[in-house]
Amino acid sequence: MAFKIIVCAKQVPDTNVIKINPKTGTLIRDGVPSILNHDDNNALEEALKIKDKYDDVTVTVISMGPPQATDLLFECIAKGADEGILVSDRAVGGSDTWATSNTLEAAIKKWEKENGPADLIFAGRQAIDGDTAQVGPQIAEKLDLPQVTYVEEFHIEDNLKDITVKRQLEDGYELIGIKTPCMLTAINELNEPRFMNMVNLYGDTKSKIKIWNAKDIEVDLNKVGLEASPTNVFRSFTPAPKAPGQVVAGDTENEQAKNLLVQLKGKHII
Repeated sequence: MAFKIIVCAKQVPDTNVIKINPKTGTLIRDGVPSILNHDDNNALEEALKIKDKYDDVTVTVISMGPPQATDLLFECIAKGADEGILVSDRAVGGSDTWATSNTLEAAIKKWEKENGPADLIFAGRQAIDGDTAQVGPQIAEKLDLPQVTYVEEFHIEDNLKDITVKRQLEDGYELIGIKTPCMLTAINELNEPRFMNMVNLYGDTKSKIKIWNAKDIEVDLNKVGLEASPTNVFRSFTPAPKAPGQVVAGDTENEQAKNLLVQLKGKHII
C-alpha cells in the first residue's frame, strides 16, 4: 500500500514593490511575478526526500489560487511531485487564513475520498505575503490531526510510522516524537530545496495537474472568500527601507574600536 504525502503550497508575489487594493486591503496580484513560497519549497523537498528513499511513496501538491498558480504546480512536478491540484474559483478569492484553511480542508477531504487517507501532510511554516503561520495549524485542527510546527529537522523510521522532529523555538529547540498520520510545517533550516529536473519539466506535466472549483470540493460557500473572512485589515503598507550602515575607519582593531567609541559618544549613546 502506497505511503501518501500531501504538500500544501502557495504561489506568492516575487517583488519588493507590493501593490495594495485600497478598498479591500488585499494584495493586487495581477501583473506581479510569482514564485513558490519559500517555506513551502522546504516542505516539498522533505516530502520528495522520503519519496527518494522509499518505494511506493506518492507526493501530491495542493494549492489554492488564481489560474496562473498552475505554474507553481508545474514547478513542483518538475522537482518530482506526482501530481498537482489547484483550487481556483472566484468564490474563494480574498480568503483570510481561516477561510483558506476551510478551502484546503475541503480539497484534502475530496482527494482522500478518491485516494484514501493521507499518511503525512506537509506545509510551510508561513507565506511571505502574510507571515501569519496560521493556515497549517488550522488545517490540522479541522482534519483532527496531531501536528508539529516550525520543524527544522526531520527523521522518519523505516516503518513509515514513527517520526522524530526537531522543533525550533525562540530560545532553543524541542525534540518531539509523533506518529503518522500527522501534519508538519517546515522552516527554511529544514533542508536545501532541489532544482527542477529537465526530464520532468518537459514530460507530460499537464496530465498530472487537476483544477477544482468550489463546487468540486463541496465547500460551504459561507465559510470561504472575502466576505466570509473574519480578519479585517486595518492598514497595509510597505515598510520604509533601512538606513545604510556605516563603516568605522581604522588601520587596526584598536583604532577601529577607539573611533567607534568616539562616534557613539558623539551621538550620546554611551
